[in-house]
Amino acid sequence: MKLKKIISWLLPIALGIILAIGIQTYLVSFVRVDGSSMQPNLTNNERVFLLRKQPIKRFSVVIFDAYQVAPGATKGSNFIKRVIAVPGDRIKYTKQGNLYINGKLVPQKFISKTQRTTETLANVAPNGFDLKTLSQQWRGYHGQRITTVPKNQYFVMGDNRTVSYDSRSWGLVPKAKIKGVAYAPGWTDHRKQINEAKN
Repeated sequence: MKLKKIISWLLPIALGIILAIGIQTYLVSFVRVDGSSMQPNLTNNERVFLLRKQPIKRFSVVIFDAYQVAPGATKGSNFIKRVIAVPGDRIKYTKQGNLYINGKLVPQKFISKTQRTTETLANVAPNGFDLKTLSQQWRGYHGQRITTVPKNQYFVMGDNRTVSYDSRSWGLVPKAKIKGVAYAPGWTDHRKQINEAKN
């Protein structure tokens, strides 16, 4: 009788733990932002939700395993960046700070005019860039000078363009490396720029 009572008390706890682990592993978890590459929209040590099943769209903020993607990233290194181009996209960035995707001018309302112009081009090409010129910089992206984002690949940049170490420097992020989409909770100052950024 006593054993039965202990089991009846322990069983809900065990099920709760299993459910919590399952949710964290397969659906949603909390992650901490490390670094300043997403400022001003996300700051160092800020917490966001990681939604593992959320579809990846243009301008989604994603968290990915950077090991063997970004040179110098060690095992267990996760980066948080914004998706700028999805599979099939052609991108062109002008020295005036204009982003064109598939020939269409796309506003970047989630960052300032200064970030769109000088800061985006500071570490790459002062006269602008496109995928072909960037792929030359990436040593041809596995031997190819690409003009269109390939299948299951994503071009990402941090919002703090001057300091962000991103696709401009090392190339594209494979879909298999992306852990999920970041979602800023209600108390986050710039939650609209994270959760609702659109083309």
